[in-house]
Amino acid sequence: MSRSIPAAPTRSPHVHAKRERRRAQILRAALQACRERGYHATTLDHIAEHLGVRKTALYHYFPDKEAILYACHRESLAELNRIAAEARRLPGPAARLRHLIVQHVRVMTDTLDGSPIAFEVPALGPERQAEIIAGRDAYERELRRIIDQGIRSGAFRRVDAKVAAFAILGAINWVARWYRAGGVLGADAIGAQFADQLVDGLATRRVVHRARRRATRAARREGGA
Repeated sequence: MSRSIPAAPTRSPHVHAKRERRRAQILRAALQACRERGYHATTLDHIAEHLGVRKTALYHYFPDKEAILYACHRESLAELNRIAAEARRLPGPAARLRHLIVQHVRVMTDTLDGSPIAFEVPALGPERQAEIIAGRDAYERELRRIIDQGIRSGAFRRVDAKVAAFAILGAINWVARWYRAGGVLGADAIGAQFADQLVDGLATRRVVHRARRRATRAARREGGA
């Protein structure tokens, strides 16, 4: 007579939510530790110290430091994909590009906590590295599509869309080198300033003048209110 194999116990929603919260805390602690010491100088002991736990507690969630790095990159890519989907629903390439820039800056300052971990893709193993690079390439293609749309519609000047995309991504990614929480400008203000400079830098004179006229009329209406 065959014996039935008991089914594996399923986690309750409460247990799952608690585990996800702890996992998020570990990732945040890792980002903070890497911001202080750099990825290669950061150890699991440093990450555990930020959390106030023993290193062995981390092994319930991640087998090693590379797994933490991989998880951080996957989360940031998921955010970028969500942002790109939001941008597609906006009217016009200028609005789409502005949304992408503002929210990408937020990913660098909030999701990645201003950590230079964004530059550490080469520290991943070959398969993980290929996955993250493929995700970044897809996001870059989305950015280039928006720029191409703007050029075709007359909203943007006739530029090389690939070079323009690289310039925008380079400016945003470099935020990880100098951003510090609690500075004079918050993440929203930095994102807005980046968008003003980068989108206006692509816009045709006609579009810039029209936008300035709208802003002037809006300011006058507010002043007369």
